[in-house]
Amino acid sequence: MAAQRVAVIGAGASGLCALKCCLDEGLEPTCFERSKDIGGLWRFEVSPEQPGCSLAAAQMGWRSNSGMEAWNSPVQALFQARLVPNPEQDAQGYRVSSMLVMPPPLWALPQGYITPVGHTGASLFPKHPTSLNRGQPPFCSTSQPSTASLSLPGLEKFEGCYLHSRDYKSPQPFMGKRVVVVGIGNSGIDIAVELSHTAKQVFLSTRRGSWVLHRVADNGYPFDFSYLSRFLHLVQNVVPSGIINFFMERKLNARFDHTLYGLKPEHGILDQHPTVNDDLPNRIISGRVRVKPNIQQFTEMSAIFEDGTREDVDAVVFATGYSFSFPFLEGCVKVVENQIPLYKFMFPPELEKPTLAFIGLIQPLGAIMPISELQCRWATCVFKGLQGLPPPADMLADITQTKQRMAERYVQSQRHTIQVDYIPYMDELACQLGVKPNLLSLFLTDPKLAMEVAFGPCTPYQYRLRGPGSWAGAREAILTQRQRMVSALQPRAARRPARGSAAPHLLTVLLSIGLIVATLVYVSLSP
Repeated sequence: MAAQRVAVIGAGASGLCALKCCLDEGLEPTCFERSKDIGGLWRFEVSPEQPGCSLAAAQMGWRSNSGMEAWNSPVQALFQARLVPNPEQDAQGYRVSSMLVMPPPLWALPQGYITPVGHTGASLFPKHPTSLNRGQPPFCSTSQPSTASLSLPGLEKFEGCYLHSRDYKSPQPFMGKRVVVVGIGNSGIDIAVELSHTAKQVFLSTRRGSWVLHRVADNGYPFDFSYLSRFLHLVQNVVPSGIINFFMERKLNARFDHTLYGLKPEHGILDQHPTVNDDLPNRIISGRVRVKPNIQQFTEMSAIFEDGTREDVDAVVFATGYSFSFPFLEGCVKVVENQIPLYKFMFPPELEKPTLAFIGLIQPLGAIMPISELQCRWATCVFKGLQGLPPPADMLADITQTKQRMAERYVQSQRHTIQVDYIPYMDELACQLGVKPNLLSLFLTDPKLAMEVAFGPCTPYQYRLRGPGSWAGAREAILTQRQRMVSALQPRAARRPARGSAAPHLLTVLLSIGLIVATLVYVSLSP
């Protein structure tokens, strides 16, 4: 019987996961990619091809490579700079290059558009000589704002330059200028911090403020390496969210007082997608970045804020997020205000046959690559008929329940319509596949591994320990993940071996007792 043929739309991080998983399952994938190369969002482009996106040099991300390892061979580095070559390595390693189809700009099967929400269009060029250099390359302007974009009075007569963060690539054109960055998400803060080194003055405009976490956690470990663990997730489920918010906010305010710096929001720290930046407090206290409220209106050469203050500005960068749509799938799915009804954020519930899956259409509290891989593993099993989906009525009920749960937890925003928690969502997918680690069984058969799975960082190797797609090297990868992380920071690690992850004997006994109790509670609360 001939292998099933699968079309993969897009050769970004999730697309490469899909290609690899299709090959693992004996399927015949063909990848359709709009641009001239692989990598998608993670490939830096000075002038990205339209209407796609790419990261700016200033955008660092806050996930360590240890948390982003999606495939069954460990990444030997910690730093974000390694993200650019890695997609090519993965493609070569899994025979993907020969499966890419890179057609001309007009082609029959386009990928889903990602459109900046905010202020893009024809008015991206400077109108007066004090603005940006007229000799700069033109900004990308074919992506149109969605109906949910902001509409600020006076923007049409503003004589400076404005652009969406998608089009920001370098701070050099803003040398000596006064710049407003609108939006306090991760892109907005990263851009504001980088601009503050070259611009004359940077204003960071925020509507509701934000809690700002830092990438470097206690003792210098990466944030996700320290806090994305099963034990801490269990604590979060057991302890009321108000108490967790109190202690986390107190810890963040000990680093710098968010009220003093004009950043404190009315909502709790767990009520929004995390904003992470280590440098923002330094730039604010030095005066290079000034926090301002929401913009009320523009004049020809200035911005007026809601507190009544007016600032002369030369340029505006709108880091106001994105909206997504799939115009070539209108008969299958419908997107309304960034909300799309998908079972487990993957499958349209009303298709006659489950032959369509969305991969990576999520915003996780963690790395997206491991989640995309699990999604692909499940999708390929469904495509092959090895697993089925619930009846449409059950899928619609699950979608409604998930939507209500998100609305109760997060502040109302388009960025939270596809929000998922890292470990719970990974476990949901793992349960579908039968690859979720069994903590009780591990504790009885392999206590050392159980300790690391329960209390250590939740890396993707945990979903390779058992079930379909298990990997013989998963146990060793989990037990040595701390040493690999430390080796990236210590060039002379051979002279000074990293301390092992095993705790002293007395502490091990105490933690073992606690693990039994935690495991029983965790199993009872798990889906």
